[in-house]
Amino acid sequence: MGDPQQHEALTQQELEDQGSNPAPLDPIGAVLGRRMARRAALRGLFGGAAVAALPRMAEAQAGPVSSLGFQALPHGVGTRDAVPEGYEVQVLMRWGDPVLPGAPAFDPANQSAEAQAQQFGYNNDYLDFFPLPPGDATSEHGLLVVNHEYTNPELMFAGFPDARAARRGTSEAQFRVELMAHGASVVEIRRENGRWLPVEGSARNRRITGETEMRISGPAAGHERLRTSQDPDGTRVRGTLNNCAGGNTPWGTVLIAEENFNYYFGGQGVGTGPQAAAWKRYGFVGTPMYSWHRFDPRFDLAREPNEPNRFGWVVEFDPYDPQAVPVKRTALGRFKHEGCTHAVSADGRVVLYMGDDERFDYVYKFVTARPWNREDRAANRDLLDEGTLLVARFHDDGSMEWLPLLHGQGPLTEANGFRSQGDVVIEARRAADLLGATPMDRPEDVEANPVNGRVYVMLTNNGNRREGSTDAVNPRAANAHGHVIEMIPPRGPGGVDHAALTGRWELFLMAGQPGVTPGASYHRGVGGDSGWLSCPDNCAFDSKGRIWISTDGAQAAAKVADGLYAADTAGEGRALTRRFYAAPTGAEVCGPLIGPGDRTVFLAIQHPAEERGSSFDTPSTRWPDFQDGMPPRPAVIAIVKTDGGVIGS
Repeated sequence: MGDPQQHEALTQQELEDQGSNPAPLDPIGAVLGRRMARRAALRGLFGGAAVAALPRMAEAQAGPVSSLGFQALPHGVGTRDAVPEGYEVQVLMRWGDPVLPGAPAFDPANQSAEAQAQQFGYNNDYLDFFPLPPGDATSEHGLLVVNHEYTNPELMFAGFPDARAARRGTSEAQFRVELMAHGASVVEIRRENGRWLPVEGSARNRRITGETEMRISGPAAGHERLRTSQDPDGTRVRGTLNNCAGGNTPWGTVLIAEENFNYYFGGQGVGTGPQAAAWKRYGFVGTPMYSWHRFDPRFDLAREPNEPNRFGWVVEFDPYDPQAVPVKRTALGRFKHEGCTHAVSADGRVVLYMGDDERFDYVYKFVTARPWNREDRAANRDLLDEGTLLVARFHDDGSMEWLPLLHGQGPLTEANGFRSQGDVVIEARRAADLLGATPMDRPEDVEANPVNGRVYVMLTNNGNRREGSTDAVNPRAANAHGHVIEMIPPRGPGGVDHAALTGRWELFLMAGQPGVTPGASYHRGVGGDSGWLSCPDNCAFDSKGRIWISTDGAQAAAKVADGLYAADTAGEGRALTRRFYAAPTGAEVCGPLIGPGDRTVFLAIQHPAEERGSSFDTPSTRWPDFQDGMPPRPAVIAIVKTDGGVIGS
């Protein structure tokens, strides 16, 4: 998610292909042999409806009633955002707003690293809410946690005509601002008289940046491939980068996930040395997205070849303690983490679901070695250091299995370059390759629905998949619009067994415009004019189990603004999607979060005006301020009903 649309040395397609798993090719006989199995899997769209009914999904006829009570927004693109009648948008935090006590006001003409380290970062992504007091699920007072994924220097600084010039021409001072604009923010907020507002000068607030010191734990801690000149022990690292989606734990900590970490490292050393093949698998190139290696040797692969191995992890920290040292949990594997969301299995073990956001990469989960302790929060402090990392293999008959990435098992041996579990997690992608995991169409957010127990995988798109490499779970070649699948863990006497090694899967929807996009499939009530979506990215669930899907890339793929869509996951309205929010031009919609009592939807609106020909000086929109001289600003918004009621009712 959040891939910039312009790059100096690479086209957009080439940029997105950096590190992509090569497209698997199957004999044509094997492809033909899948047809009947694939038709059986497609029945999952209606939980058992006949495949013969699929053509009717493209008809814009009045279908069975949805439980959603709002009027869907029409498609289109504009400079402002939009919500249905009866709702309002409240801008809660914007790039540059003060976070730490005493932070200076935002001045786009006089930015500095010192100021940015105290202010709200750029390109807000994952959102989470931790109530005050802790544990009070009804409280509308709490801590908002926000990831800051990446930066758009052409929209941050004056004088650059486009992204190409900005990423090559930024000064060292501007690089330092960008470094401090990454990471995460913790902001105390409360709802007063119907409006969500930050608590100014709160001592609970925090900024985590690209320079914040963090601890490394788990099987890769101290590994020789994590040791650098600044950290010869391989146990401490400066900063976190490209934090996309994330998650939380049952014991009240937050998990922020490092995604496209390859964008920051480069130089002449990328194609040489013993790690060259590993760098290639993760998409490192000599001329990366950012030219930070010109200013800081730790981003130069020739000077610090192990520094990249210290990124691509899941970071855990305690949002309630501004002094808590964040920890990179290496047992969860190293790849382009889109998110890390939890479910508690029937036996009390915690399961974390994760997607590797790359074409032809994989869906993972991590199962803790022991149950979490409900009575003693401190006892869970290092629970994520011990457990099993697994990767998914989907079968065409609708079954699936989880393959453990364990050193010494199967091909994960010293003969294949894995001398320890540390090697396995550092090269999790290669380990999954050898195990025969199923290559997917950009798996991004993976979240469990607390009502029905199913796990939903957002597969954003894959224009590189050819007909010879399709399968039942990725059934569409040249998949420009993506799809959503449901993973169905088995149930037992104690509840859903998320830790199980087997399960089933079904298709939930195939995105794109019905009647125009080949294979687009939803509820039959989704027509060609409204309701359909493109490029699903993140999701959330309300207390009724309805899914809320945000999109990234719809403007490029389908000529409609990115937005937020809602649908029932069961009953007569299953997969009957409705458009609830439309983003301003150039923006993507991230981090959907259903607030306390289902009375708020929080959204992160990322990179408004990120499109060709748009810059700080001449942006395509000045959302959300619309003031002369003020650039477009990524922002967190709260959407509420004007009557204070339940969202979606």
